[in-house]
Amino acid sequence: MDTDITFFLVVSSLILSFYFILIRKPNASKPLNLPPGPPKLPIIGNLHQIAGALPHHAFRELAKKYGPIMHMQLGQISTIIVSSPQLAKDVFKTNDLALASRPYALLADIVLYGSSDVALGPYSDYWRQMKKIITVELLSPQKVRSFSCFREQEVDHFIEFIRSNCGKPVIIRDKVTRMINNIVCKSSFGDNCKQQDVLIELIDELGRLVSGFSIADLFPEFGFLSVISGMKSNLTKIHKSLDKIFDDIFEERKIKSERKEESEDALLDVLLTIKESGGLQFPITDDNIKAIFVNIFVGGTDTSAMTIEWAMTEMMRHPNVMEKAQKEVREVFKGKNKISESDLRDLVYLNFVVKETLRLHPSLPLLLPRECREQCQIDGYDIPVKMKVIVNAFACAVDPEYWDDAESFKPERFEKSSIDFTGTNFEFVPFGSGRRMCPGIGFGVISIKFALAQMLYYFNWNLPSELSPNNIDMTETDGGVAIKKVPLMVMPTLYNSILTIKQ
Repeated sequence: MDTDITFFLVVSSLILSFYFILIRKPNASKPLNLPPGPPKLPIIGNLHQIAGALPHHAFRELAKKYGPIMHMQLGQISTIIVSSPQLAKDVFKTNDLALASRPYALLADIVLYGSSDVALGPYSDYWRQMKKIITVELLSPQKVRSFSCFREQEVDHFIEFIRSNCGKPVIIRDKVTRMINNIVCKSSFGDNCKQQDVLIELIDELGRLVSGFSIADLFPEFGFLSVISGMKSNLTKIHKSLDKIFDDIFEERKIKSERKEESEDALLDVLLTIKESGGLQFPITDDNIKAIFVNIFVGGTDTSAMTIEWAMTEMMRHPNVMEKAQKEVREVFKGKNKISESDLRDLVYLNFVVKETLRLHPSLPLLLPRECREQCQIDGYDIPVKMKVIVNAFACAVDPEYWDDAESFKPERFEKSSIDFTGTNFEFVPFGSGRRMCPGIGFGVISIKFALAQMLYYFNWNLPSELSPNNIDMTETDGGVAIKKVPLMVMPTLYNSILTIKQ
């Protein structure tokens, strides 16, 4: 974001010239009762108040002064920021349909085939059809369970890597990310994705380019900014590369089908079968399917990997939590060499650890923005059509009115609580809520729990001698996804009571 703002300052004089020559029609309608907000500067609005800071933290601090619902001008984008669970309920439940669309984004237009995806696509009958297909056909609990063999294979490889590095300081991030990427790739395309490494590299590059606060998205009226900033050319290059990879994968599947080779029933097979069978209200194309896969990879790789790293980081910072989690895992598994996903249902405390990690470290601290379709009200304030609405999930998750000792890592807080992340408790919405809730919760959470359970079961964990629990760097990277800035370094040792590791 710092780079974007610096770039903006360089071209601000040019923008100013255009700004004053634009013809703007006065609004003769009744003045809107917009929420309060911090004072704005010409053209840039409130950008200076979040420049150089992590946006979810900056918005939270501003909310303490201006209230849990704020009107802010982010460049040319008029935006409502919601920072309390009660008002989040107004967004996700009371006004869910009125706020069910998405604002235009250059990324979605270029990389997601004209916003024909589910994550960033506008609300429409087509969108509702595709959301139903994903929820019922692709990511249903039954379908997620069918990919258990892929999860077991990849977690086994990861555990073997740790075993081979026992007694050495290791940074687990790259291997954890590789494990999750492999699970997503195999679930999507089967056991033979030849260009997996290139595909994941492109997805990573896409994530780095788009934070939600790029200069091109903040000043959409000035289309030249996307060109001179390089954003448009970079997105176009990524799109062409992804398109070629998907074309090759689809062609390989077509050849297998013509040879009548047995289908692996991966997500691609499901989608292509639906496409070929017809009968849909809105026929889907290969491009529509490609857009869905971009959603799956962007939403299902870094997010799960970062949650595993944050969970391990918090347990290293809180040895009592680590001890309690390991004790539970080792009692439940009782010396087993082979662990199955069905064993996870008895891990109550580990479930609390995952919940608490998602509370303090939501993958998307600022949930994907919504766009108003029908004028509505939140807390008595007007929300006009086309207004952008952002819910600060992080602020809701650390609201002291809803959480005791809100900023401390305490998994025990869930022991006598039914609060969950399924979208009905608005103080805890790491995956969103309502119509726009992430459909991949089950797919992501099972991978996180399965990996963590085995890490805790087979190994003891210590910090390198130069680190202590109190000096672990907890800084987050600047971007849409709150990844730990400094990768966690740990030293695993084999748990003595386990005689062999499943090879």
